[in-house]
Amino acid sequence: MIPGSGRPADPETDTASPLCPLCVPSVPLQTSGVAGSFPAGVGSNPGHPVPLGFVFRSRAKEEKAPAADKATVTTSKQTRHPEAPKGRPTPKRSVAQSQRRSVASTPMSRKEAARRQREERRAALERQRQALASGDERYLPARDKGPVRRFARDFVDSRFNIAEFFLPMAVIILVLSMIRVPALQSIALLLWLVVIVTIVLDSIVTGFRLKKQLAERFPDDNRRGAVAYALMRSLQMHRLRLPKPQVKRGERP
Repeated sequence: MIPGSGRPADPETDTASPLCPLCVPSVPLQTSGVAGSFPAGVGSNPGHPVPLGFVFRSRAKEEKAPAADKATVTTSKQTRHPEAPKGRPTPKRSVAQSQRRSVASTPMSRKEAARRQREERRAALERQRQALASGDERYLPARDKGPVRRFARDFVDSRFNIAEFFLPMAVIILVLSMIRVPALQSIALLLWLVVIVTIVLDSIVTGFRLKKQLAERFPDDNRRGAVAYALMRSLQMHRLRLPKPQVKRGERP
């Protein structure tokens, strides 16, 4: 009993006094210095923190783990268990793409690169040669591609052109001019003038007609250079033209 208080002494709550020699003095609780915070050592265990993974871990992984551990790796001829390990980690998409690019861009020696370039150039020339013979526009040169250029070729190939006989006539005139006969040399000179004037007139008429046909058939396409392309083709002999003529003489393109 505590004198003057009228209640018995409590050794856990009351402080030591000379009247209560058996009472154990209580130790004041120390706080962390923040108002309203819990005292140190109460409600927490800073010495042994509990990992969050233990609290938030998935039960589905724990249930699937024993099945995956028990599954064995099978051979390529047998069906593999869907949860069995493959024996190797699955690479990320970026890693797989970088591996494919590294394989595709494997550095080659200078001789191998030159040999590959020669083979590619030879193959391209072979395809172009076959296209010039068959008229396949997929592998034709850039100057021969397009419906406008094809129509220009067919227009020239379907008619007789005086310019295509220029080479044989030039050879004949050259032979006549070499003969030391004044009459033959005069005839050769006159033939030169007739051939040149005739070719110029025929080329003007051919170009005018072709330009009119192109304007009617291809009003929205690029027709630049098509007339000059056709006139240069008309200077070649019919059998020696490339790409090969696809129409006969007299046929309408």
